[in-house]
Amino acid sequence: MPSALSRGVANVAERAQLPPSLAISTVIFALRPGHEGCPTLWMPLVRRVREPFRGQWALPGGPLTAAESLEDAARRNLAETTGLAPAYIEQLYAFGGLRRAHRDEVGAQRVVSIVYWALVRADETALAGQTGLAGEQENVAWHPADPAHGGPGTLAFDHREIVDYALWRLRSKIEYAQVAYHLLGEMFTLAQLREVHEAVLGRSLDPANFRRQLKGTPHLEATDHYLEGGRHRPPRLYRYTGPRSL
Repeated sequence: MPSALSRGVANVAERAQLPPSLAISTVIFALRPGHEGCPTLWMPLVRRVREPFRGQWALPGGPLTAAESLEDAARRNLAETTGLAPAYIEQLYAFGGLRRAHRDEVGAQRVVSIVYWALVRADETALAGQTGLAGEQENVAWHPADPAHGGPGTLAFDHREIVDYALWRLRSKIEYAQVAYHLLGEMFTLAQLREVHEAVLGRSLDPANFRRQLKGTPHLEATDHYLEGGRHRPPRLYRYTGPRSL
């Protein structure tokens, strides 16, 4: 009869031969006031209630079921954990490093994560944690995305690496893609559009140069509306009329 030790060794070997488990995670960015009052990129995180990494913050996500597409799984996991339903969501990357989910457990089944990313408007951020599954609400909170702005330096699993990659992608696309408009409402001022670029890039931009660079920008349309309520001449409102892809 095999000893308990030999059975344990056999179980470890069997787990190591299992095909990788597939999971879905999502990085969501939104603009919220930072510690100094300036708009800053924030993201919702979920506190883990079980091992591994119990008590640590992680990206919202979960397993992929056999009866749903990758995007459907991402949207379902978001609804269950955060209550958020981004209008646009895009696949970011696949992360499949060896033992990435159980770094201290020898022979653990490998986990491959298909990661999505999404951008939501500031007025949608209040929904995070309000309409998720019962018991999840107190474990969902917004955090600055960048540690330089007070965000968490470490996250569960390899999620800090994932967030850093998503930030790099966002910063590399802000100059030529239409990502900024996903963080704004239907109408916005040029100053608000500049604030989005500054928050993503992490640096100040000269207002006059920024306005000149916007000249001739396709799909940026001036409206007949103005932003009221300020002490100075109300600025004109603009709208984006182009495709909504990231």
